[in-house]
Amino acid sequence: MALDDERFASLATSIRSGEAVDVRASTSIRPYLLAALLDADDGLADRPALVVAADDVGARDLARALGAYLAPRRVRYYPSRGTGYESHLAPPPHLVGLRIGALDALTAEGGAGEDPPVVVASAVALAEAVPDAALRPAGFVLHRAEEIDLGDVSELLVEAGYERVDQVDERGRFAIRGDILDVFPATEERAARLELFGDEIESIRWFSTFTQRSLGEAERIELAPAAELALEHRELAEVASEEEADPAASTPRIGDLLPVDSFRAPLDLIGDDAAVLLAAAEEIPTALRDHWDDVTTAMHDSDARHLYVDVAEPLAERAVLTMHRPAADPPAAEAELSEPQASGHPAKPDASAERWVFRAQSPTSAARNVAEAESQLERELRSAYRVVVTFVNRGEAERTRYNLNRVDARFLDGAPADRAALYLAESSLAEGFVSPDLRLAVIPFRRLVHRRRPVAAPAARGRLASFADLRVGDFVVHSDHGIARFAGFETKTLAGVTRDYLELEYRGEDKVFAPTDQLAKITRYVGAGGDAPQLSALGSKRWEAVKSRARRAARLLAGELLNLYAERQARRGHSFEPDGEWQLELERSFPYRETADQIDAIDAVKADMESERPMDRLICGDVGYGKTEVALRAALKAAGEGKQVMMLVPTTILAQQHLGTFRERLAEFPLEIEVVSRLRKPAEVREALARFADGKLDVVLGTHRLLSRDVRAKDLGLVIVDEEQRFGVKQKELLRQLKLKVDVLSLSATPIPRTLQMSLAGLRDISVIETPPEGRRPVRTYVGPYDEELVRRAIQREVAREGQVFFLHNRIDTLTEVAERLRALLPKVRFAEAHGQMDETMLERTMLGFLRGDADCLVATTIIESGLDIPQANTLIVERADHLGLAQAYQIRGRVGRSKERAFAYMLYPSEEAISADAGARLATLSDHTELGSGFAIAMRDLELRGAGDLLGDEQSGHVAAVGFELYVALLDEAVEALRAAGDGEGPAEAPVRLEVDVDAYLPPDYIPFEAAKIDVHRRIAGARAAGELRALGHELRDRFGPVPEPVENLLALQRARIELGGAGARTAELRGGRLSITPVELEAAAVGRVREQIPEAIYELRTRTLSLRVGDDPQERLAAVLELTEALVGALAEPAPLGAV
Repeated sequence: MALDDERFASLATSIRSGEAVDVRASTSIRPYLLAALLDADDGLADRPALVVAADDVGARDLARALGAYLAPRRVRYYPSRGTGYESHLAPPPHLVGLRIGALDALTAEGGAGEDPPVVVASAVALAEAVPDAALRPAGFVLHRAEEIDLGDVSELLVEAGYERVDQVDERGRFAIRGDILDVFPATEERAARLELFGDEIESIRWFSTFTQRSLGEAERIELAPAAELALEHRELAEVASEEEADPAASTPRIGDLLPVDSFRAPLDLIGDDAAVLLAAAEEIPTALRDHWDDVTTAMHDSDARHLYVDVAEPLAERAVLTMHRPAADPPAAEAELSEPQASGHPAKPDASAERWVFRAQSPTSAARNVAEAESQLERELRSAYRVVVTFVNRGEAERTRYNLNRVDARFLDGAPADRAALYLAESSLAEGFVSPDLRLAVIPFRRLVHRRRPVAAPAARGRLASFADLRVGDFVVHSDHGIARFAGFETKTLAGVTRDYLELEYRGEDKVFAPTDQLAKITRYVGAGGDAPQLSALGSKRWEAVKSRARRAARLLAGELLNLYAERQARRGHSFEPDGEWQLELERSFPYRETADQIDAIDAVKADMESERPMDRLICGDVGYGKTEVALRAALKAAGEGKQVMMLVPTTILAQQHLGTFRERLAEFPLEIEVVSRLRKPAEVREALARFADGKLDVVLGTHRLLSRDVRAKDLGLVIVDEEQRFGVKQKELLRQLKLKVDVLSLSATPIPRTLQMSLAGLRDISVIETPPEGRRPVRTYVGPYDEELVRRAIQREVAREGQVFFLHNRIDTLTEVAERLRALLPKVRFAEAHGQMDETMLERTMLGFLRGDADCLVATTIIESGLDIPQANTLIVERADHLGLAQAYQIRGRVGRSKERAFAYMLYPSEEAISADAGARLATLSDHTELGSGFAIAMRDLELRGAGDLLGDEQSGHVAAVGFELYVALLDEAVEALRAAGDGEGPAEAPVRLEVDVDAYLPPDYIPFEAAKIDVHRRIAGARAAGELRALGHELRDRFGPVPEPVENLLALQRARIELGGAGARTAELRGGRLSITPVELEAAAVGRVREQIPEAIYELRTRTLSLRVGDDPQERLAAVLELTEALVGALAEPAPLGAV
């Protein structure tokens, strides 16, 4: 499409002639221009291409965009190693696979008829030297019908860097079960399952690692290396990693362990015929400088110069195309589709620095449906634009075309968009652009129409979900017997019947072997405190008493929740109008791209505010994930209709910071915004409250002072509460009363476990923001012993890049001493001190001074944990991280990394010997969960280490400790359902059907030999709620483990019978005196007749409501009789009533 443009044709010709060109292009149009050049016959279509972005995030996004434009041509992504060489850690296999696949594609000779490769790399990745091919492990290929020895293949896979596991879920892993080999090749998108007959590979099938089910067949599988170094070199690196973990050992030089002279710059391996294109020239120098700073801080200079190369100059020399941002072009310009940009004639190429200029904006649209979008598209077409709307699938495009009433649309289907019209195309494109110069708009449908997603009804909570991670030694709770220690699975034969049992250890070395069909009664134990619980005593009545007290407490809590919910449903509040111009203007001014979760939360809040009932919504999300922006949009929606807004925050400093945020974001609107805090003079506070009472103040922010009796609003419409759990009991009661009258929006950075989310679903509306903001980078976390030289270099590096540092020392009595020690260590650095026992005014001045940049490093206690947002603070040093709770350490780590700068967190401790096992576990978890959005994983781990008392409140924590978090939440679920059912005139939910047949029903160890997989299968069988789930599981077992043996078939059949009997209203099915009896069963005469048609020997006793059948002694015959009678019963009840029946 762009080839019609004079400048583009000139650009392609210049590149073709060998001229190095400099293009000025807006960010949004760059992928399109690059794709057009790579696809143009007179451009770069016949040359291998290396496209370079600044960092991995930019490279990944660019690779996806180019892949969408160039489909079906493959675009490869070359990321950085993911772990620096200085860490002595091997990069993860999926990154190794991507790197090897991309580099081999650029260096290999292409086959006849193949498209030249296109690789997108980050400059940071190209700065990492790579080992010669001779140092790499060997890959190999397996073919269908080939004869192999699984033992030999296993050895080859280990040598190639693959890890043997129980179940394959990631690249670089393999599993062997009998005659089945599962392996996830490092360079593939799917895993493969090889099934052998004897020694011959009978079949090769791709399969989903999510479902473990087969997807399609293959004739061969290529197993590229999953490690960048051969086995002997990997072992040396592992030894170095262990030495580095020893505080007494000096850091080993990599050059002493590896042949670093045999490492090469990736650019040196790429042939001269490859075209190098710099897609983000203005960002590359900064990314490389930051990367080099990271490297030189953490490793010996000689190692750094061998393993990291300066690629800035080589890239500039080899580049055939360099892209910069046009002069005066904003970093993230956006174009409102309803306002086509005026455009004169394109500037002709000249000899100036800006010879080729392509300006564009990212498309934005306020349309909520196709009808509204059509009006905007009409305006574009009247301005002579070629408009291409992309869809992820053809069906959605067809529906949209059908719903267009005034605009004709045609499908591109490979044809050029050669005139002003609307075109539809199938593409995975995530972002688009609007180019006034080219009179061209390419818009993904999701950017054109912002549909409010329907809120899904909460699924039934699986009580067994926590068993996925159950390990031997974990504490569990059996609802009948109490708290026990899980000792593992045991297959036992009793009275000639073989079953799987959970071995549970109780006080006094007593044991219970619980059959796996009782898994629904067993949950993991998480208490209110971090201490190990006391095991229950078998035969004691104490457990039933404890459980009864907890059940009563759950009923009281459920009653309170339901009463509040019912009151809210009965009340009528203010129904706000749909979004107006103010709201659209605010959304257009947002300088970032909203995440999908953020959009969902905003849409949910707007829907709540537009309904008649008062809103009570909790926005839960990690620190810095955009909760404040959700609150801002809600505040403007309320204030825009003349309603007043009150925002409550836990600290004065946070109130002051929110004031700045609100005033900055709402500066374009005629709103009066003020804060009530100790930082204001009493006269100023009185004046602000008087204006609020008179209706002259639109938004007021403050601490719990706003809940005082003297605070009155003229027309309050919205209350925003930040971190509600940090307010006191009295304040919470006042908030509860407010929730009945006005819309209330609560914000929390404390993750809520999903089990509790489900319990609260329907009682309180919850939106969870789990997606990190665009451009946000994970905090690089270092966990290790305290080292003064490390601290000095870390602070120096942060100050050198004009950033700020938090140094956390959590003892007030020695805080000043530590600050003085740091001043002596770094005399040119400006230090400030802060702790909770300081005079409040002084503390606030210190914190606000740090916010203004008056100090480089703040030496403080955990007071910094509160939600203070200091974007320029990007290094955190915690002196005694072993003294922090896990959730607290995670919250504190969230104080840095709030901007796009790389942030560092140093979690330090005195020595390995000086920390407890629990502290070691906490720090290991923090180190493991460095990726963005780890809050929920850490929250659940913290519940185990610290307990659940804070989550449900102090008044409930005793009951949580007594019966465990999972069982308490289950009791709360039951109480809520029972109260609801009573209100609806229904009875409580029935217990599962009790069914016992003396037949072998277990998972044989030679069929599923791994404990984790066995637990998972038992959990899914016991947790199934429909026969279809069991049929699907049976198919999956055949697919994953081979033909299903009889004991497993029996296990599935028994659970299927329980489900179907429960659906028929029965509660028990038992065998006595040679008869099978099912009771209670309500059958009319016609239904009894239908049963007897199927089984003439069946007898129905009306008085006892029992359906029975005489059965033989053989266990398998008995099981068959159970299934036959169950099927006849279900069929009789499902038979339609005769015509004319009422």
